[in-house]
Amino acid sequence: MQVSEAQDPPVTSYAYKASLIGSAHRFELTDEGLSWHIAGRSGVWRYDEISAVRLSFRPVSMQQHRFRADISRIKGGRISILSTSWQTAALMAPQDNGFRAFIVELHARMAKAGSRAALTAGLGRNTYTAVLAFLALLAVAMAGLLIRALITGEFAGVLFILGFAALFVWQVGGFVRRNQPRAYSFDQLPAGLLP
Repeated sequence: MQVSEAQDPPVTSYAYKASLIGSAHRFELTDEGLSWHIAGRSGVWRYDEISAVRLSFRPVSMQQHRFRADISRIKGGRISILSTSWQTAALMAPQDNGFRAFIVELHARMAKAGSRAALTAGLGRNTYTAVLAFLALLAVAMAGLLIRALITGEFAGVLFILGFAALFVWQVGGFVRRNQPRAYSFDQLPAGLLP
């Protein structure tokens, strides 16, 4: 009995739990396309049917290092894939390597299939503009408080405002920098939006 040397290409898969309740969201990259199983529903989207992919950085209080991919289909529908999975009521675990490998392979298979999908990174332009406007207003308010604290001689207040501002810039600065709206190509995935 002879074993054939021709083998099917390996199936790349990824799964995560979006919440503590319910089953895991499971995805596979097969020869037919992107196979998905979410909350009792399933389907297969051919790679050339995917109309858009948006990569973004979406930290939450339980996990400051979380990434997201939103995948849209020409015939309608959208799938979100997160880089973290709920483990317990108090623990959300990162799945950086699995998420990165899955997203990179998805792009490679889409390119091979001749996909014409819109590849975008970061937040939508309107959302990003609103975030920048809010941050500008906050900066003006903080500057006003700092000036008032300096004029009145409240040096403890000055230190508090400077410390708060430094922490805020450190936390929010990375989010704003990573989520700047832009387009990318299949061979140039945005490194800041992959773990």
